[in-house]
Amino acid sequence: MLAMLNRILRPALKPWLKQAQLSPAVRKPQLPWRHKTQIRACAATSATFQPLEDCLVLNYGGTTMHLNYVWLRDHCRSAASYNSSTNQRNLDTGSIDLAIRPDDATVQNGHLVLTWPGGHVSKYSLSWLAENSYEGKKQSTIQPRILWNSDIYKEANIPSAKWDMFMSCDDEVKKFLQNYLLYGIAFVDDVPATVEATEAVTQRVSLIRETTYGRMWCFTSDFSRGDTAYSQLALDRHTDTSYFQEPCGIQVFHCLKHEGTGGRTLLVDGFYAAEKVRQQSPENFELLSHVPIRHEYIEKSDNHQNHMTGIGPVLNVYPWNNEMYLIRYNNYDRSVINTMPHDLVQRWYEAHRELTTELRRPENELWVKLTPGKVIFIDNWRVMHGRDSFTGLRQLCGCYLTRDDVLSSARCFGLQA
Repeated sequence: MLAMLNRILRPALKPWLKQAQLSPAVRKPQLPWRHKTQIRACAATSATFQPLEDCLVLNYGGTTMHLNYVWLRDHCRSAASYNSSTNQRNLDTGSIDLAIRPDDATVQNGHLVLTWPGGHVSKYSLSWLAENSYEGKKQSTIQPRILWNSDIYKEANIPSAKWDMFMSCDDEVKKFLQNYLLYGIAFVDDVPATVEATEAVTQRVSLIRETTYGRMWCFTSDFSRGDTAYSQLALDRHTDTSYFQEPCGIQVFHCLKHEGTGGRTLLVDGFYAAEKVRQQSPENFELLSHVPIRHEYIEKSDNHQNHMTGIGPVLNVYPWNNEMYLIRYNNYDRSVINTMPHDLVQRWYEAHRELTTELRRPENELWVKLTPGKVIFIDNWRVMHGRDSFTGLRQLCGCYLTRDDVLSSARCFGLQA
């Protein structure tokens, strides 16, 4: 992947990407290893390790891990180094000798045991090391997801949570959060058609994120804000608040009243479309996940003055396992493209066009009619929303939720998030 990215970006971004090379005078000196290099095995735990000059190589559970010595000392879980009551580090990382090496290493009862200069002993569970090493994380998924198009989602037949159970039963909240994590959308039905009830149902899973639009908002097509959402016009698929440096994590909608026609809600799994691009055109995916793009919201009215800017690539991935975690796609709010050299611009538009084509395929569109009592929670980092044009009075309320608190709620239920 790095080779591919170099091939894509380096010719055009050469002025930006000058590699800093250490001269011989400042390279880290080779330090003599305190023992002879050796391999030790523990048959009972199927673990072998080899202490090298710059790291300890541990083989356990089918994974070969390269464990840096400073990292090992920094992650010691002894009482002197780590407060298990608060889950916080006691050890001052800045005090660790950067040339530190253990005096002794052994495997005992499923633990790697290291004795450091000065006599401090660190014990690490082999399973903990396998889970938390780079090699372990590279093979694991941060958040399991089921990517979907319209047919996949409909065939899953995912039940909505019910208001009464949702408000009184933690198991119902857990099921709701599991569906939300897997699919990026989840519903609660039979909610009283009031702003107060909508606020109450959202607070079962997260804190409300107050923005320039307020805490809980309630709006109609009155153009009261400088945004096309406050109109009767159709809206193409998009993610919200792309102009925030950290876009809002969860979007909540509740249609309190609609006296007219149209106004269906459009939902598209952005990750499903992006994965299609990754499979078909890896270089386009790489381009969209590395070139930063500016989004902007400018509002100048008698009551509201705003100028917000958010910068980031269209697709965001974790660098160690290439897992997507955020898509920032909003053609309405995308600002002037001036964050890439001219010889990348055409290729970026071609990559963007391929993604747009996938997003607009009819089979990827899930249309939902929001009615009073049905509240939808949308993962704004993954699932795009839009709408049909409509006639008549249509009143919606909703809010944004903090992503961190939704994921925290899920983890407290024992869900992977």
